[in-house]
Amino acid sequence: MMIHVENVIIIGSGPAGLTAAIYAARANLKPLMIEGEEAGGQLMITTDVENFPGFEHGLPGPDLIAVMRNQAKRFETRFITKNVTKVDFSKRPFKVWIRDQEYQAKTIIISTGAKAKLLGLPSEKQYMSRGVSACATCDGAFFRNVSVGVVGGGDTAMEEANFLTRFASKVYIFHRRESFRASKIMVERAMKNPKIEVIWNSEITEVLGDGKKMNAVIVNDTKTNEKRQMALDGLFIAIGHKPNTDLFQGILDMDETGYLKTKPGSTYTNIDGVFASGDVQDPIYRQAITAAGTGCMASIDAERWLEAKESEAHS
Repeated sequence: MMIHVENVIIIGSGPAGLTAAIYAARANLKPLMIEGEEAGGQLMITTDVENFPGFEHGLPGPDLIAVMRNQAKRFETRFITKNVTKVDFSKRPFKVWIRDQEYQAKTIIISTGAKAKLLGLPSEKQYMSRGVSACATCDGAFFRNVSVGVVGGGDTAMEEANFLTRFASKVYIFHRRESFRASKIMVERAMKNPKIEVIWNSEITEVLGDGKKMNAVIVNDTKTNEKRQMALDGLFIAIGHKPNTDLFQGILDMDETGYLKTKPGSTYTNIDGVFASGDVQDPIYRQAITAAGTGCMASIDAERWLEAKESEAHS
């Protein structure tokens, strides 16, 4: 049985994948998006998005994704709400499987995103976006003149803590060891900030609240095992991100933490005809708007790549 070869299959469906779909669909490439069972990416766990241009009053993350998805649908993007289980990029057309069902495509755009690493507490999940956040840039402005905590000891934690002092009256950094692994300059900057206080040898074991919003945490001393309660209005988890790239291990080039490598100034991966966009290839900015921007780039890269291949075939 002949399998229909798609022009482009987009794997993943956050702002990057959906923007790629809008551009590809408008270029008449008739994209197929395999959006995953947890479609929409990290915006699905974001309450208010106030920094996405075009929405002056802000809107909930899931609403922003719904608008983007409807836009992609309007231009006849087809969606499959399942997870890709296997890929074969060794030759063209590229092959993608959802369990036993095989799909083929001339080009692939990967936009599987990344996930913030969390502490793994049930109460943390309960108060996510209700005081608990994994992105100070996104949510810091909601915490004016209150006390907040940052969990972590790397550059991200220092950066988030410094950023939060623009809004919060007090920022506590909780770190389970006695020294930071962050770069010297970042540590110095945090230590010099009068609003920041470091609580060494500490870990958060529970987030407390009234059911609607968090209002305190339980802090465990890692040396003495003593527990105490601390009033806090916000808690920012800054222990890193994990890109969703397990599917591409040993197939596509990645950095040491698993982010896909793209050629500078483009979305090209090490495999000709396979492109990557969004947080899956961006350990630095991790914003909805930058993800959307690289989704646009990936679609244009794929479109031009297809055109070049067509003209090669005809010459």
